[in-house]
Amino acid sequence: QNGKQIVLTSDRAPKDLDGMEERLISRFKWGLSADIQAPDLETRMAILEAKMNQEGLELPQDVVEFVCYNIKNNIRELEGVLISLVAQSSINRIDIDIELAKEVIKNFVNQMSKEITVDFIQKLVAEHFDVPVEKLKGQTRKRSIVVARQLSMYLAKNLTNKSLKSIGENFGGRDHSTVIYSCKAVQDLLDTDMIFKDTVADLQKKIKMSLNGG
Repeated sequence: QNGKQIVLTSDRAPKDLDGMEERLISRFKWGLSADIQAPDLETRMAILEAKMNQEGLELPQDVVEFVCYNIKNNIRELEGVLISLVAQSSINRIDIDIELAKEVIKNFVNQMSKEITVDFIQKLVAEHFDVPVEKLKGQTRKRSIVVARQLSMYLAKNLTNKSLKSIGENFGGRDHSTVIYSCKAVQDLLDTDMIFKDTVADLQKKIKMSLNGG
């Protein structure tokens, strides 16, 4: 009525809101809706580094990466970890390193998983290659997606205790022979492409670091 804009946040669409007058819900339906996703890894790192610059703080790059791998959905928790790291370092007169970060993060996450899953590998690889997880499970033959899919299978074979049959089923119901072929294709690339080899090593490090601090 006063010509002012209203910004409303919710965990559901306007049509699914309960306990509000129908006339308000009707207005919200006519408004512009935007689906805001949780920040990805690069965004989380940028947010943490911006906070560090704002406070005049410095953290080793591996600590920044470790924190952002493990705090995925809550920006306030990122800030909380930063404050705790600085406080622990100051009180105990110790350097901020990975070991201190592990101890601090335990207070912010219920439990750091010890089991690497195929789903987790798919999500991390998809994020790295900037493709939807669904594409890894689908039939798309685009080169970049094929490489991401084959690499996911390779990592699943080497980092999980799942059978070839089980891994294939996680990729759109593919059979074990497809997993074997994919692993060979990745190994051939590892033997000939140093950049790709570095990418695989980096992803393996991220997977282990993110799940169990290894």
